[in-house]
Amino acid sequence: MEKNKILVTRPQLPPLNEFIPLLEDIWDSRWLTNNGKYHQEFETQLATFLGVPYVSLFSNGTLALMAALQCLKIKGEVITTPFSFVATTHSLWWNGIKPVFVDIEPDYCNLDPKLIEAAITPETTAILPVHVYGNPCELDEIQHLADRYGLRVIYDAAHAFGVKYKGSSVLNYGDLSILSFHATKVFNTIEGGAIICHDLKTKRRIDYLKNFGIADETTVVAPGINAKMNELQAAYGILQLKYFDSAIDGRQHITEKYRKGLKDIVGVRYLENPVDVDYNYSYFPVFIDESEFGRSRDDVYEELKKHNIYGRRYFYPLISEFSAYRGLPSAKGLDIAFEISRQVICLPLYPDLADEVVDLVVSILLGMQEDRKEVPVKIGNQNNRKID
Repeated sequence: MEKNKILVTRPQLPPLNEFIPLLEDIWDSRWLTNNGKYHQEFETQLATFLGVPYVSLFSNGTLALMAALQCLKIKGEVITTPFSFVATTHSLWWNGIKPVFVDIEPDYCNLDPKLIEAAITPETTAILPVHVYGNPCELDEIQHLADRYGLRVIYDAAHAFGVKYKGSSVLNYGDLSILSFHATKVFNTIEGGAIICHDLKTKRRIDYLKNFGIADETTVVAPGINAKMNELQAAYGILQLKYFDSAIDGRQHITEKYRKGLKDIVGVRYLENPVDVDYNYSYFPVFIDESEFGRSRDDVYEELKKHNIYGRRYFYPLISEFSAYRGLPSAKGLDIAFEISRQVICLPLYPDLADEVVDLVVSILLGMQEDRKEVPVKIGNQNNRKID
């Protein structure tokens, strides 16, 4: 039964016969970590592949985000979203920073830039937006606000590997961007992450911070942590780059098949690709309007499970609803994020997902709609907007 489960994602793996020679080389060298040759090669290849100036590899994305906040010496308050994986806000907490939640915009579920200014106080030092589902935030508008108020911008780009806006990587925006290479992501190194920065001086500081603050054998320049990526993950990542484009082609095919099957189902909304964006098809979220569809999101979630199909309610509950954060003043009044979190379910999406599974998901939703209450038809999926 476990083998037959259709999960929301499945890790993309490089060919084992290509990985084994790299493992043998690592075994022969006995250099397992601490900036080995595969680590150095992966950083170089990754920067070229992504079209960014500098990459610093990490053992995971959460430690990368924690180190990024340390690197820029962020203190006080940071404006962020309640609609993300909890690691976004946990990274602030671990740095002694107070998160200030701002509601999201309804089209792409990103931080609403129109609400940021009202949340800025004398204690605000940075903005931490998330490119939710890999769809870019309102990049120019957020930067304009940051420049006006002298704030730093750190993007949680965990979902945005390979995404471009107007031909340039979204990772080139803000002061720093953070990637996750967790097994669930479109690009994985089993576990892993990275910080993208714009100059060599910043990269050196980041590299010190992820290696205990060590500059050389007798010099420690900062109270760093241990967040280095090892050689096995780096070698694995080098192989993964070879197959990324074909993986995206597969994900695009599945996405387009979902869209075609779901387009006429009233009360089920999905996201179109934003204008001027080269997308990575990282997730396929749908939003169930109970008043129109006649059944709730949780009804859909449970019905899919009966067929051994396991969607995920990304992101539910909101971060602001967890016990560590719900007492914050900014945890109230997040109406759009709250509504979206009760509507969203991400459907299975990975390159080798069988077309028959997509057909089954669509047929399940169509079958559920047959029992729905009669309501006026609303034209959906009219949410293709331009990023300002």
